[in-house]
Amino acid sequence: MSEPAADGPNPAFATLAAASRERADAFLEQQTHLARLQVAREAREEKLRGWAQFVEYASAVMKLAFEFVVALIVIAVAVALGAAVWSASHDNGLVVEAFSVPPDLEQRGLTGEVVAGKVLDRLSDLQAQTNSNRASASYVNNWGNDIKVQIPETGVSIGQFYRYLAAWLGNETHISGEIYRDAQGLAVTARVAGAPAATVHGADAALDTLIRQAAEAVYKSTQPYRYAVYLDAHNRVPEAQAIYQSLLNGGALEDRAWAYIGLASEHAATGDFAGGDVLLKRAIAIKPDVLLPYDNLANNEGTLQHDEQALFWLRQALALEARGRDTSMAMADFTVHELQDQSSLVQSFGDFLAAQRVNGQILALPDRSSWENARDNDLGLCAALHDAVCFDALLAALPQTHDSNAALNRLFNSQLGEVLLGRSSEALALGDEIVPMLSKLGPVAAIFITRNENTIVATADAERGDFKSAQALVDAMPMDCAVCLRVRGRVAMLRGDRRAAEAWFVRAAAFAPSIPQVFTDWGEMRLRLGDPGGAIAKLAIANQQGPRFADPLEMWGEALIAQNRSDLALAKFTEAARNAPNWGRLHLKWGEALLWSGDKAGAQAQFAIAATLDLSPADKMMLAHVRAGHG
Repeated sequence: MSEPAADGPNPAFATLAAASRERADAFLEQQTHLARLQVAREAREEKLRGWAQFVEYASAVMKLAFEFVVALIVIAVAVALGAAVWSASHDNGLVVEAFSVPPDLEQRGLTGEVVAGKVLDRLSDLQAQTNSNRASASYVNNWGNDIKVQIPETGVSIGQFYRYLAAWLGNETHISGEIYRDAQGLAVTARVAGAPAATVHGADAALDTLIRQAAEAVYKSTQPYRYAVYLDAHNRVPEAQAIYQSLLNGGALEDRAWAYIGLASEHAATGDFAGGDVLLKRAIAIKPDVLLPYDNLANNEGTLQHDEQALFWLRQALALEARGRDTSMAMADFTVHELQDQSSLVQSFGDFLAAQRVNGQILALPDRSSWENARDNDLGLCAALHDAVCFDALLAALPQTHDSNAALNRLFNSQLGEVLLGRSSEALALGDEIVPMLSKLGPVAAIFITRNENTIVATADAERGDFKSAQALVDAMPMDCAVCLRVRGRVAMLRGDRRAAEAWFVRAAAFAPSIPQVFTDWGEMRLRLGDPGGAIAKLAIANQQGPRFADPLEMWGEALIAQNRSDLALAKFTEAARNAPNWGRLHLKWGEALLWSGDKAGAQAQFAIAATLDLSPADKMMLAHVRAGHG
């Protein structure tokens, strides 16, 4: 038997052992009930503790969510305030405040707010009618298109709060003013902070005119360069010149450069391209990173048919564009100029397909103001590619225009295309429309007629055999004109006078040595007058200058046929076709070379292509002859 515990037996068990059976059972039942009560109590307490923990957790989550929402609100307010401060600090807009007006005008509904709205409308009209390449941000005083009327308010509002910020931090231009009565009827004063007030006088019936004059005074005071451009566009040249001169005398460096550009445009409009060029070079001297003077110099020299000089300035413009954007020029205008310069460069060297691709990029731009020139240029490109289908389709698809300058450009490009396609009668008919329109341009008309229009007409006359008319035109052409020298040579060629033609092409090559068209015409002259070897010598130079120019390659192939080297001609025709795929005569002569080389099937394939393309009457007869003889 084991020994009892050190502390002795449990009293409950001792009592239970000494009790009777009934009392023991009762005692056990009481203990069991007590244990159940304790378990139940523990369960309730556990449940309460769990609920308390849940409430505590939920409270913490709600507190966190509340704090998060408060933080978001604080951040949103801070961001909004920061945005408002940033916007206000960069606010360069124009604010037209309500004018003070006489009581009788108010009774007629012409309140101060209404008058301010009218001033705003006139300023907006002036903006819309000012077409300038210059970027708005490049002006010393610029409010761009941000013009608004400020209406007085009572109390404090978000709008007022922002206006306080803009007035404090920004650079807004505020216009205020009043209308009052005087001996002439009404006086309208417009006042810009920091500038003398402008007051105009007139009768009650002239109120709209007075408001327009007051708005112009504001425009002149705040945006002098833009106002000068507006004046030029509305034939108010002396007023524009006075503003340009004031900018030259005291303007910022960029204003001075653009003032020279504006004055140069006035010289060009009167035909004084030399005087304009002097001013453009001054603009470059003080601001060599402004693009427009280079482009305008290239255009001026191109108009005068100074091809070598035009090419020089075009390359200068492209070099500047390659270094980065001219920030003084509007982004959209810079993009268009860059693409136009790329197109002009590749055209100069006969890569007309590349020029078409660049024009396609221009037509994909949202700025539709550049579309007209791109379409007109494409007309000439189709003709230069000897693609009559392309030319006729583009001409038919041109949208209607009511702009006289656009209509004139279309006619001129159409006439040039007709000559390039060998359709002389159509070109001469267009000349009957063009010359009267050119004559309306004033002093500049004579330059366009002698250096541009007459070169086309003389070529068409000579192609038709009217050498008397052609010679009269070329005799009056200036000597400092690349195309004039080339046309003199072509007229002599068509007349059969090789000696005279050679002399003119020598002069043309000296005047524009980098242009492949000169050596192409020279090679064509020698080929037509029976010197295929001499022709190849000049066509090789043209090909070196313009490797993607199809004309010298095609004529080189013809010259090789004339030398009984049709086998060598095939490579020239193949290469030419890559650069002028729809040239009917090219495929005709390619077929002839294949025929002489013994490839009858290949020849028939080229003749079949030629039959679907545009051919001169003489080429059609030749095609019919070779197909009949070698069918």
